[in-house]
Amino acid sequence: MRLVVVCLALLCAVIPSFGQESGMGQGPQDEKAKKTYKEAFALLHDGNASAALSEFKKADKQDGGHCYACQREMIKYGMETGDWKIVELACDEMVAEAKDEKAAALAHYQYSLVLVDEGQQRKKTEYYGRAHDEAVKALTVHTNFPDAVFLDGRALGLQGQDDAARARFQEYMKMSSATAAGKQRAERYVARPELARARMAPAFEVTTLDGRRMTLDDWQGKVVLLDFWATWCGPCREALPHIKDVAKKFEGQPLVVLSVSLDSDEVKWKEFVAKNQMTWPQYYDGGFEGSVAKMFGVSEIPHTFTIDADGVLQEEHVGDASIEGKLKKLLAQARERQTALQ
Repeated sequence: MRLVVVCLALLCAVIPSFGQESGMGQGPQDEKAKKTYKEAFALLHDGNASAALSEFKKADKQDGGHCYACQREMIKYGMETGDWKIVELACDEMVAEAKDEKAAALAHYQYSLVLVDEGQQRKKTEYYGRAHDEAVKALTVHTNFPDAVFLDGRALGLQGQDDAARARFQEYMKMSSATAAGKQRAERYVARPELARARMAPAFEVTTLDGRRMTLDDWQGKVVLLDFWATWCGPCREALPHIKDVAKKFEGQPLVVLSVSLDSDEVKWKEFVAKNQMTWPQYYDGGFEGSVAKMFGVSEIPHTFTIDADGVLQEEHVGDASIEGKLKKLLAQARERQTALQ
């Protein structure tokens, strides 16, 4: 899974709570920049992200470095292509262009997210120190910012500063506006700060077809198999007997299989699930732009993710892959962990 997708998904989750302030989201105002900006999207349509990135940068420059929408695209495609110089340029401009405290806090928060991802991609810890600095700046201008508190905990944890990280996560847990899924994840980090350095699966929250509201961390101590699919997807229908067999074979063991539908027709999905006796947990995400699909960067299906009992991502497969061997190993580890805790 591309960590960049997780980063951008987290950012998008924060923006609605702040609102589109101070012109955030505007395209370029300069006429030449407008033309270049349009050409960039044409290049994206043709699948040329690298060339599109150059055009977004050019449009931003033509607009005097004031094009917030250009900068958003520079960050997105710069992270995807590994052009961190452009990504940091866009972040610097966003910070400089912030018109009020909330916009400034969001700009610093985004910069912190970028630096965490850059550190993980480049495997250089100095980026985590910079990420911590940006998170602190975000909180200096906007103190009631739970996501920035949580992110600072991660930046500190990634530096091995476990006591400071634990304090941040405890602070997050006390904030009334913190999400339920976030509080559960913070609780895990308080108990085991070293997990903040692991490749953790995003802390999603879903309401399954049978009406149960669940978060990933509700399944702490259990192995989780995420299965992204849709009724219109031929390979998904072909893979269904395999998923059904896995759910049946490991029934009664510390395993949760969650099928995440990317259908656009909810009624058709419900009918298909009932007809095919898909009795394990089912969730309707509503397409590739659904919240869970975006968190995991899913662009092809069938697509599975295997998560261990600690919430760490282990394997990712596109297509109908053999997963039983890995599941057996992870389940054995989960049982050993349960025995040790008794």
